Amino acid sequence: MTSFEIVRLDFTKEAVRAWAPRDHRNTNWPVVYVLDDAKVGGKLANRGALNDVYVGESRNAAARMRQHFDSSEKEHLSTVRVIVDATFNKSVCLDLESYLIRMLAGDGFYRVLNRNDGITEADYYERDRYRETFREVFDQLRRDGVFTRSIPEIENSDLFKLSPFKALSQDQAIAVDGILEGLFEDLEAGTDSTIVVQGDPGTGKTVVAIYLLKLLVDIANSAPDEDVDSDTLFSEYFVDGYRELLMNIRIGLVVPQQSLRESIKKVFRKTPGLRPEMVMTAFEVGFAAEDFDLLIVDESHRLNQRANQPSGVQNRNFSLITQKLFGSDDKTKTQLDWITKKSKHQIFLMDAAQSVRPADVPPELLNSLVIEAQLTRRHYPLMSQMRVQAGSDYVAYVRRVLGTTTAISRPQVVAPELFEGYDLRLFDSLVEMRAEIRRRDAEVGLSRLLAGYAWAWKTKADKTAFDIELDGCQLRWNSTQTDWIASPKSVDEVGSIHTVQGYDLNYAGVIIGPDLRYDAEEHKLVIDRGSYFDKKGKENNDVLGKKYTDDDLLRFITNIYAVLLTRGIRGTYVYVCDPALRAYLRAFIPNAVEANLAPLGR
Repeated sequence: MTSFEIVRLDFTKEAVRAWAPRDHRNTNWPVVYVLDDAKVGGKLANRGALNDVYVGESRNAAARMRQHFDSSEKEHLSTVRVIVDATFNKSVCLDLESYLIRMLAGDGFYRVLNRNDGITEADYYERDRYRETFREVFDQLRRDGVFTRSIPEIENSDLFKLSPFKALSQDQAIAVDGILEGLFEDLEAGTDSTIVVQGDPGTGKTVVAIYLLKLLVDIANSAPDEDVDSDTLFSEYFVDGYRELLMNIRIGLVVPQQSLRESIKKVFRKTPGLRPEMVMTAFEVGFAAEDFDLLIVDESHRLNQRANQPSGVQNRNFSLITQKLFGSDDKTKTQLDWITKKSKHQIFLMDAAQSVRPADVPPELLNSLVIEAQLTRRHYPLMSQMRVQAGSDYVAYVRRVLGTTTAISRPQVVAPELFEGYDLRLFDSLVEMRAEIRRRDAEVGLSRLLAGYAWAWKTKADKTAFDIELDGCQLRWNSTQTDWIASPKSVDEVGSIHTVQGYDLNYAGVIIGPDLRYDAEEHKLVIDRGSYFDKKGKENNDVLGKKYTDDDLLRFITNIYAVLLTRGIRGTYVYVCDPALRAYLRAFIPNAVEANLAPLGR
């Protein structure tokens, strides 16, 4: 039975003054409130394309409202909804506040005015029971027009997944706190610095990058006399001294992958203090007229070394930028060097095992960055698995099975494992796997087919053709490079590594193509170079005189499949083209028929 009530009133001094004495809980009880401007004069507000919202919690709601009347950024808000429950305490209210902030940011109808000062996944007594109440609060607010989409729709959206208003895991919070402490030390000392954040797939590197950027902007923009909630994780940085160190700071976020970059820009358009122009390519950094105080680089392993770029223009620009920054066309310089040259401070977020093309910066350069950061105590590992419900053990298991933790990608002696609650299955029929992905998408959304680049992209020139014709299925590659996962056709298409790296899915159906095979006599994985169709993924680097062997290509291809196999939050389905590889993987991945009979993942 619902124990809470939501009281709605006009956000005016007169309305609050009349409301305050009606109930002692209005002045002496922990509550959560939502302020918005969705209705002005009975009509939808037109503040560009967005309305504004602010979520807060307080033990004295009436007094807190009076403080908000003095805030210029909230003076246009028109409605307040106060959520009151006889069982609420401070911990519950902090959790509900952060929950509503996250959901409102993910809904996308509002521009969330809250600053980012430390939302964390704090535990407290009977939290699971209160979380049920939160969902009821959400439903009532949605009926009242505050939310425009359902919880699953919000949680499956890029706006939610890439929002700066995320609850940090413990090791993410430790990393952010350490980064802030070290960065402020270096800013105060006037010394340059390089920080490295290292983590496997699903540990939340992109979340940390976006969170940090928003947090630094909020600290820089905070007012000297602003009321600071001492209960928030990073409240100690919203004080005199830190604010001044960030005065007029020039910050940029570098994202190498086009699809992920455009998705983050979409989030920044809806976030106060952040602008889509902050999200850049390495080329844009290189050509920038001014240097940066701080550059945060997500997916640093996808930055480029000197190599044949996708276009003649980019080849010319690589040379021009290198000459501009270093005085000559030094072909040993990489985009890592550009970033370092153009900024006093850098934060590199990376996972060398996600390097998937010869043009990517070499692993040895990334490793040297890690070693340097460890020596200067500016290295922060992320360990907790935020994506895959099977936990970090699953990611390590996939990498061991594919041998991506060894120098030449040779499978190791791996003991088969089961992951309770995670739906991992090997399909003998692509028709059946495709049907299961469709069923999962109808059930929970965000379920897609993915594949290695083992088929030519025929539909790039002929939209009536099919790219993948296999096992009774006719399939097409992704029809867009940007935000493919959320595009209308995506459930009927197949995504490549270039559309999914950095994203997550509820269920991933991975087709391992004929580019990866298993040599049963030699007991090792091998590649079929002729079945790998990413031209940039296998071409030699004539500029640097590098020739890529089959062992080199094997590393890239197994890295690609390791990335694809770790996209699924709830489950991963696998179909394998090579019979020998299918037989090898059968020892490590439950067969679809057997899995249907067992409780695994059900």
